[in-house]
Amino acid sequence: MELPTTARAGLRVVSNQPPPLAGHNVVTADAALVEAVLRHGSQEVLDSLVDLGAEAGSAQAREHGMLANEHHPELTPYDRYGHRVDEVRFHPSWHWLMERAVGHGLAAAPWEEQADGAAHAHVRRAAGFMAWSHTEPGHGCPISMTYAAVPALRADDALAKEWTPLLASRRYDPGVRPLTDKVGALAGMGMTEKQGGSDVRANVTRAVPVPGADGTYTLHGHKWFTSAPMNDVFLVLAQAEGGVTCFVVPRVLPDGTRNQLDVVRLKDKLGNRSNASSELELDGTVAHRLGDEGRGVRTIIEMVAATRLDCVLGSTSLMRRAVSEASWHVSHRSAFGSRLVDKPLMQNVIADLHVETEAATALAMRLAAAVDAPHDDHERALRRIALPLAKFWVCKRTPFMVAEALECLGGNGYVEESGMPLLYREAPLNSVWEGSGNVNALDVLRALGREPEVLDAWITEVGRARGGDARLDRAIEDTLAMIGALMGEPDQLERQARRLAGRMAAVLQGSLLVRHAPAEVADVFCASRLGPSSEGVFGALDGGDLAAVVARTTPTTD
Repeated sequence: MELPTTARAGLRVVSNQPPPLAGHNVVTADAALVEAVLRHGSQEVLDSLVDLGAEAGSAQAREHGMLANEHHPELTPYDRYGHRVDEVRFHPSWHWLMERAVGHGLAAAPWEEQADGAAHAHVRRAAGFMAWSHTEPGHGCPISMTYAAVPALRADDALAKEWTPLLASRRYDPGVRPLTDKVGALAGMGMTEKQGGSDVRANVTRAVPVPGADGTYTLHGHKWFTSAPMNDVFLVLAQAEGGVTCFVVPRVLPDGTRNQLDVVRLKDKLGNRSNASSELELDGTVAHRLGDEGRGVRTIIEMVAATRLDCVLGSTSLMRRAVSEASWHVSHRSAFGSRLVDKPLMQNVIADLHVETEAATALAMRLAAAVDAPHDDHERALRRIALPLAKFWVCKRTPFMVAEALECLGGNGYVEESGMPLLYREAPLNSVWEGSGNVNALDVLRALGREPEVLDAWITEVGRARGGDARLDRAIEDTLAMIGALMGEPDQLERQARRLAGRMAAVLQGSLLVRHAPAEVADVFCASRLGPSSEGVFGALDGGDLAAVVARTTPTTD
């Protein structure tokens, strides 16, 4: 039986569905981020991010982010004539995202700006990186690698002068061409190998000196994960006669010929599909030594530190995007007689998710501020200990947080069009990348054991909040007692490394919130994160001004 026309029309009426979260400013709508930029930067820095925030929150950016992941990069090993080219082709939306990320100064521009005397260059970049990552997480990888390459390149003045100006350029210039023909460049890295992973001292790729060419080698081996194989230059670890050494590998040689750098395959990854992660074979690949032979790990450690910071920033961005989508949905969706956001239990969940996000934001931006003060002893020591703490804790918390945010959308959150499944698949990435959770927890122990100034820096930093909350004061004392006890029991130290790292990170977050966040946020954090026990799930808060916390996290649109 055919339905009457009016009945068929009624089937197409949509009600009780939230409008798309588009047309909002990702920067100015994030109160915690705005306050952090003003705290560690200035009003001028915040003003410089407004356009970026508006573009990141636009419907156009959201569409480009979806398209970049729907249309995967394609490897072209050979051209039509049989020449080996090893090129990766991307959808136009990838280039749209990259062009704006580079243009907004999110690659290596802060290093040059800092060298020229600009204040708060890394704070600005950190806030911009978090905000722009709302568009799509995958293209952040080559942006991050390019940012991180500059401090490592400083191990060799000549190589730094050759590459830094192009890496710091705000002009996106893709394509495999000689350096002299480009107005901007991007960097990648090839550290790990299939037999060793994080244990880079197990690498077997060989570096053979070129006779008569001081500092020039050829590389012979296989790299298991090389990020962004379409980039212009790579920092690579290989075994020279003196041990593990760092090398600069250009994609194209000065005479215009392509370096011997074969892309074996692109990885089929869990999360984003927009970025090309690859395996490489090196056989006679021209490379220039960066630093001394046998000092490769120490040389590249500055790059690792910068990429670890970006792991924290990226995870924080995933959290913020997820809670924005969740809070937006529940503020527009009704069930059982009222809006979801007005239901006490949903309010509890959203408030809990926001507190997690705000704590991550406060810690991430505090780390960026430390990068802006490279000659300050306290900032340098704090960065040394707080970076692995934050990398461990924030990146570990992200998958649980994103999963809970997805559930707030119900079935709507489980479909690709919502964007939440991509966030969920991407959420574990940063905990794996640049050292897994165990590697970073052990790095905390290494820092505590070898560099006594880092514990002093942690004590000084958390001590600035003493007296602000009795629960935080007790947590500081309990953590110091834990450190003392474990240092006296070497057989238990490694076994308890995760527990210690998580506790130190949470206390550091608590101290930042007690000092700088609204009272309702700090109160919820100290009550739920610093007590002796936890329910182990989000949305089990006991008291606090939850309505005020929810209002703080819900985006508004133009």
